[in-house]
Amino acid sequence: MSVPKGLLLVLLLGALCQGWLLWQLRAVHPPDGVLAPADPVQTDLDAQPPVVHGRWLLKPRARYDITARILSREDYHFDAIADLVPEDLALGWGPMSDNRILQAFEITQDYRFYFWRPRHGLPLPREVVIEHSANTHVIPSDAFVRSQLRKLRVGQVVHLSGWLVDGARNDGRTTFHTSMTRTDTGPGACEIMLVQEVEIEEALGS
Repeated sequence: MSVPKGLLLVLLLGALCQGWLLWQLRAVHPPDGVLAPADPVQTDLDAQPPVVHGRWLLKPRARYDITARILSREDYHFDAIADLVPEDLALGWGPMSDNRILQAFEITQDYRFYFWRPRHGLPLPREVVIEHSANTHVIPSDAFVRSQLRKLRVGQVVHLSGWLVDGARNDGRTTFHTSMTRTDTGPGACEIMLVQEVEIEEALGS
């Protein structure tokens, strides 16, 4: 059974595009050392007017600035919030931005969660890992920010600034609430961030 030439060309172009995308998003390999030493800065807000973002109504809870190493990233296309949050970033700072610590972990993402597993023994107390890493649902504030977030690569150090937000879809069927602390874990522990600025930092180990 032969494959029509037109279909074969479409399949070939699709494979080439997928390969190009994977190459563009390949991981970077920064030097050893603590690459993002500072903790995230959160400034809680008084009552703020909600922000309309497509089908969503977002309630700002806090101003949020974070400089962190990208431990993992996962794109989403089909779940209930994919139109608002097209990707999640697993972020690490302090000791969780250092190769010498990270090599002891297997890090993955799935179903809007970030998972870490020690390959052997824990190189840090569990509480330190939790307090220095987080899964962040990133909401691009506009098309330019969306294009910047799409290009982020594992291993880069990135500075994000914006708001932590709660949200509700205009049909009332889906709501979410951001974490407001770096010490929680499990369901509800993800930061949900409306990102207004993205800046790649130069990765210099200490």
